[in-house]
Formats: sequence, C-alpha cells, structure tokens
Amino acid sequence: MDILRRVQEYRQTQDALKWEGTFAEYLELLKEKPYLAQSAHSRIYQMIKDEGIEEENGVRKYNFFSHELFGLEEALEKLVEEYFHPAAKRLDVKKRILLLMGPVSGGKSTLVTLLKRGLEKYTLTDRGAVYAIKDCPMHENPLHLIPQHLRADFEKEYGIKIEGSLSPLNRLRLEEEYGDRIEDVKVERIFFSEDNRVGIGTFSPSDPKSQDIADLTGSIDFSTIATYGSESDPRAYRFDGELNKANRGLMEFQEMLKCDEKFLWHLLSLTQEGNFKAGRFALISADEMIVAHTNESEYRSFISNKKNEALHSRMIVMPIPYNLKLDQEERIYQKMIEESDIQDVHIAPHTLKIAAMFTILTRLKESKQSNVSMLKKMYLYNDQDVEGFSDQDVNAMKKEYPDEGMTGIDPRYVINRISSTIIRKEMQAINALDVLRSLKDGLDDHPSITKEQKEDYLDFISIARKEYDELAKKEVQKAFVYSYEESAKTLMDNYLDNVEAYCNKAKLQDPLTGEEMHPDEKLMRSIEEQIGISENAKKAFREEILIRISAYARKGKKFDYQSHERLREAIQKKLFADLKDVVKITTSTKTPDEQQLKKMNEVVATLVEEYGYNTQSANDLLRYVGSLLNR
Repeated sequence: MDILRRVQEYRQTQDALKWEGTFAEYLELLKEKPYLAQSAHSRIYQMIKDEGIEEENGVRKYNFFSHELFGLEEALEKLVEEYFHPAAKRLDVKKRILLLMGPVSGGKSTLVTLLKRGLEKYTLTDRGAVYAIKDCPMHENPLHLIPQHLRADFEKEYGIKIEGSLSPLNRLRLEEEYGDRIEDVKVERIFFSEDNRVGIGTFSPSDPKSQDIADLTGSIDFSTIATYGSESDPRAYRFDGELNKANRGLMEFQEMLKCDEKFLWHLLSLTQEGNFKAGRFALISADEMIVAHTNESEYRSFISNKKNEALHSRMIVMPIPYNLKLDQEERIYQKMIEESDIQDVHIAPHTLKIAAMFTILTRLKESKQSNVSMLKKMYLYNDQDVEGFSDQDVNAMKKEYPDEGMTGIDPRYVINRISSTIIRKEMQAINALDVLRSLKDGLDDHPSITKEQKEDYLDFISIARKEYDELAKKEVQKAFVYSYEESAKTLMDNYLDNVEAYCNKAKLQDPLTGEEMHPDEKLMRSIEEQIGISENAKKAFREEILIRISAYARKGKKFDYQSHERLREAIQKKLFADLKDVVKITTSTKTPDEQQLKKMNEVVATLVEEYGYNTQSANDLLRYVGSLLNR
C-alpha cells in the first residue's frame, strides 16, 4: 500500500533527524547555529514569520494563518506585532499570559491548534530544532548546566542570554551520574508532540472538587519513598504535570477563567519570573508560552473581581472578533462543508454568499454616519467600491465601535441550518432560498437571541433575500444574452461614442451611410435611467465618464466594460430590460412551444456549463426569476 510506504518514509526522515551527543558537542553546534538556543516565544514568532508575510490594503497577512482563519487579518496582525514580536525580543510582554477573548466559534481554538500543529512541524526543521538534556522529563534547556557565575562570559562569547536554573532532578543527575562534569552530560534533539506530551501541554478545567494541582505541576511517586527515603528527593517525584511537559514550547489553558483560583496562582510566578513551585523543591524554571481563551462575559466577570487584579495585570488580552468580510465568511462555510459529510450535495452558486450576507449583517453595528446603510457598510468592509466612499471613510467606520464583531450569528449556526435542510428534506441540491428559509426557522430555537434581536435578524433575512433577487435576475440575464460579454461591449462602445460626441459638442458619423448625425440622446438616456440618473444629473455623469476614460488613457490602461461599476450595472440592466419579455414568457409558460423550449434548454445548459449550477438548481433558478418578473 502507498500509505504504508509513506509512513515508512516519514519514519526514516524522523530517524535521520535524531541527534545525540555531549554538552560539549552541543556547544559546538551553537557556535554554528546560535538560533538553536532561542526561547519558546522567539521560536513561535520565527515559525510564523518563516511561512511568509504579504501586505494587502495596508494590512499584513501572515501565510501561517491564512489557510484556516479567514477575515481576521487585522486581529492577527495585532496579535503578532503586539505580542509575539516583542515577546521574541525578550521584552516585558514575554512575561504575560496571552488571553484570546472573543465570541463562540470565532476562531480562538483554531488559532491555538494552528500554533500547536505548527510547532510540531517546525521542530522537524533546522530553524525550529530543539535540544534538551537527555532523559529529562521536562526536556530541559542544556544551557541551564552553565553555572551562574560564568553566564555573563558565555553571553559575551556566544551572544546567547541564559535564563533559568537547573532543575532539582538534573542537578542531582549532574552530581551522581556525571560527577559534576557538565561537558559530559548527554544532550538530544527533541520533537514537539502533543500526543507524546513533548513541548506542548493542554489543561482543561473540570470539577474543582476532583481536580488536583498535580495535573499542572506533577506529583510524588509514593512507591519510591522507601527507595529514596524522602519526599524531597527529586527522583521520588513525577515531573509529569502539564507545566512540566509544556516546557520549551506552548501551554494551552482551555476556558482558563473557569479554573479554580489555586490553579491560576501558579501562573503568577511562572509568567513573571519564569518558574513555578512543585513539591518540596526550589522553584523550577520553565520556558513556555501560556495561551488561554475565554468568552467576553466570563472575562468581564473575571476582571470585576478585585481578587483577580494580580493575575489580570499579567495578561495581554487580544480580542478575536467574528469575521466581518463577506467573501471571507463564504470561505469559512466552504471549509466547514468540505470537512463535513454534506460535501456531495450540490450547493447552487450564491447560496453561501447570501447566507454569509445575513450572518455579517447580524455582526455589524449601525454606522453613526447617516448616509451609510447596513448593506453599504457590509460591502465597504468587504473592500468593494461603493460610490461616494473612500478608504478613509471605511477606516473611520471601523473606529466607531472598537467591539464591533464581538456579537452576532456564529458560523456553526449557519452550517447546522444548512445540514438540517439537507437531511430533513433529503435534498440533492439546495439554493439560497432554502438556506434563508432554514435560517429563519431556526431563530425560534436559538437559545441566546432576544425578541428585539430576532426582529432585527428577520429584517436582515429580508435584506439578504432582496440581494439574492437581484443576483438571480442578473444570473439569468447573463445566461439569456447570447455572447453576453460581446453584447455588453458593443452596447458600451456605442454609448461611449455618443457620450464623447455629446461632451465635445461634436457629431457622429453613420458607419453605413457616412452621414453626420447628432448624438443619440434616446440611447444614452435609456441606459442612464437604468441606474436612476436624472435629466439634471446626466451632463455631470457623462463628463465624469469622460474624465475616467482620460485618466485610464494617461496611465496607459484601457477603459473597458469592467472599468466603471455603475456604468456596468446600467449596461447589464439595459440588456436585461430589452430581453425581459422573452424571459417572462419563456419561464412562466406552462406549455412552451418548440422555440421557447429550445431557448430554455440553452439557458439551462449555459447555467450548468458556465455558472456552476446543476440541472435541478438551474431550473429552480429560472422558475424563481420568472415568478419575480411576473409580479
């Protein structure tokens, strides 16, 4: 089997990466590659950076996150630049717990999982290699073997700062096994693995009455007391708590603020001093990044309790809001569907977009600017051009509500409703109307929606429905128009010729007779009226088109059908208006004649071949658009 061969190759690769030597040999490695001694925070930052960084609309986009987290570029940029980067430089941020705070299903757990899986892969690379004292249960940093009085000289020679002290167990081993000869201490390369409990720890709160602090810090092995004679002998202690095992890497606290207080106090010295107390030993050094996540209500409750002030001051709180970009929300649904068992069901084009539209509207807050509707705001946040608005306007809107995106409908609800529709009706194809209907039906059973919210959400469903009506009509319009792009280009060129003549007070030449003729006012108005350009506004609109053409020419670019959003819309509507009667008759006739049937089949074929429908969803679309036109 190919899979067995690949498993064997992976095993051989890992075997080839293994390394074991003495501390003296490890120091030789450090001379060549000083980055091998980087801290846990530095390793994580370097891992993110090594995947590549792109810049889009002034926002940094980190490739490390881009395949799993969508629409959170600004939050992730803040996270990397305000936490990971300064922590990697050993600034005071390193001594803080990273607390991800946001709504359910907003991506907090996914983000932490990405960091954990990323570290597992990164430690298999040269840049992410980690070395530890051999057979140490805490995978301790070999540089802890350097005595305190020599560390300043070591830093001068190697350029590496050493933090932390040798653990009680390794101090005893150094004395008994190696006779205090640090150069002979065995060092090995380790590979992070959550499953093997190497470099990655996870702690989840349970019943406070049954949970033991040993889950975090390890415990005494009572069976060895008779052998070693004392509970304070490090050999009688199991260094198997999550804080022990996460040393050198990452420690995740799931729902951290639900933990019992006695668990949280251990984090005070760990974050500030880089050590924690376990058993009857001196403080144990640990180099690990602590990341926790919680929701907003629990966080507010936590900071309102004065007893938590010390811990709160040792946290860096990073809000992880819901995505507010329409296109990215659609990508989230596509990803969730690909991971589910409903991936074989045909989902008609625009279905997920319309569902995403409803979801984004529930997360937005009404702008303080009177001329900005929720729909316009949604499109502006999606980086789409909306006439009369600039990037500065969008940036101003984003500053109106710092907590925007912390409430609203979560992606899981949408996927649950899609799944419910498919399973209940055993449908092989679903469209936007099916999903909107299911979203509406599900609001009654949603546990956290108030009566006022429900009324707003029903309005958002109506808005999404109207947007779908327009999309559906345009889709059928394009399918009905033979050689649509060519027809649109011809009509646009004709319009532009007339506009140019009108603005320059010139005449046009008839291409057949050669006669001079006045600009075709009727043609120009028939197009302009499609987008509500009044008689008084026509001159300004035409001059604006001409200025846009000149600007394109100066830049050496060609002004085409896609160059002006409103003009493109006008051309589309004009073409469809000319064909509307044909569409109405063809889609609404119960007994179409042979010519109409042929046209219907052509349209269905175009929708299937060019626009991603299947036969069922294409026919559903035609019937729906026919009903819209006949209203």
